[in-house]
Amino acid sequence: MASQMIWILGILLSFIGWLGTIITCALPLWRVVLDEMNPVAWNGLWKACELRTGTQQKWCFMYYQLDPLFLPHELQVGRVMVILSLIVGAFGIPLAVVGGKIINCIENEASKAKACIVSGVIFIIAALLILIPVSWSAHVTIRDSYEIYLTGRMRLELGAALYIGWASAVLLFVGGGLLCSNFLLSLSRPFTPANSGLARAV
Repeated sequence: MASQMIWILGILLSFIGWLGTIITCALPLWRVVLDEMNPVAWNGLWKACELRTGTQQKWCFMYYQLDPLFLPHELQVGRVMVILSLIVGAFGIPLAVVGGKIINCIENEASKAKACIVSGVIFIIAALLILIPVSWSAHVTIRDSYEIYLTGRMRLELGAALYIGWASAVLLFVGGGLLCSNFLLSLSRPFTPANSGLARAV
């Protein structure tokens, strides 16, 4: 029973972390420019947005419409790593499902345990793939906030997507760790032969 609860919790946390990675990838909120505490520009992996001062309307444009050099290096690498995190996590979810005792896709218990630990390792790799670009982008934003001169009271801030990315990495780490520990827990159980009850009766 405890093994099943750990398995369910591991899958749940990993799946939520994977969904958070999708949100982190999609949101144009990796870097925010504030003017007197009001956001006036946003940058993400795929597009940038700005607030028109005259009309106060939000205008967004995709990076492919601009010079490729416009996209910072950390976001170029971030695109690749976040997409890899999503692909890796997508493989981990079905493996984690078939590795549980509730699902009977695999009858061999040893194969189920292997599928469970492989899915746990996959989720931990997915966590690293989202953690690295998010932390790198945060480092560059904090560094630029001190080095880049912005007019008036403008300043750079970390966007909400970075915080979602950090939370997603933690959930993927914990979920993957639980799935791996579930495998180790099954290994630590004492072996009871099928004919042990018959031996006692004799």
